[in-house]
Amino acid sequence: MTVLHTPDTLAEIRDEFLELDEHERLQLLLEFSRELPPVPDDFAANPDQYERVAECQSPVFIAAEVADDKTVVLHATAPEEAPTTRGFASILVQGINGLTADEVLAIPSDYPQSLGITRAVSPLRIAGMTGMLVRAQRQVRALTAV
Repeated sequence: MTVLHTPDTLAEIRDEFLELDEHERLQLLLEFSRELPPVPDDFAANPDQYERVAECQSPVFIAAEVADDKTVVLHATAPEEAPTTRGFASILVQGINGLTADEVLAIPSDYPQSLGITRAVSPLRIAGMTGMLVRAQRQVRALTAV
């Protein structure tokens, strides 16, 4: 059984949000949207490697990779016209990349709610981020299954 634990990278991001007032939290989310790393060329050339996040109203796609040493790299695409959704994708990519598979699987599913922005963005947006996290964890679980 996996013991749920927020990894340091995601805890630092959460704490950064919680140190701000609600209006500033939304601005921080928009900053994250501008920091979503581009996908590697091999993924960009093969979009079928990505999984669509159906909970997102915007077309968001994610793909996880697990290296031999069990570290995870998460790739995501989200349109620039959907900055809050793109911000959530960026938070997950930045917070998950470099973690071990076990650390990714231990992230609590309510992590998106812990950012303190549930009154600043719609419940659909929070559900979208939760969907991204659940899919990333499912992909990691599948990639590490024996």
